[in-house]
Amino acid sequence: MYRAITHEIQITAIPVFAPERSDGSLNRYFWTYTIEIANHGDVQVQLLERTWRITDANGRVETVQGPGVVGETPIIEPGASFSYTSGCGLTTSSGLMSGTYRMVDANGRAFDAEIPPFSLDSPMERRVLN
Repeated sequence: MYRAITHEIQITAIPVFAPERSDGSLNRYFWTYTIEIANHGDVQVQLLERTWRITDANGRVETVQGPGVVGETPIIEPGASFSYTSGCGLTTSSGLMSGTYRMVDANGRAFDAEIPPFSLDSPMERRVLN
């Protein structure tokens, strides 16, 4: 579990390797991740946009931007949370995801909430110890 807090918005990420959607012989690896966005502040917030930075084991970085998450731009009341599950595929057996959610509060103040960096690790990865 990975967690970050920005302006009283707590974002928790839980990645899970999906072996049923992965095939090492084809360099195809897939993870699901569940994100929980909790509003610990005293004003309503809305998630407007997302920006993801996905880095594979070769250092290749892909940036993904767009409106909302999973087709929604959720409004999160004080003390409430919003959760969703999505996925990410790579051609390497490990990687890293991080990013931001563009939020706006009920007072019209816009800010970027940090998505904590989280690792994408597969049991197919061969590890070498020195």
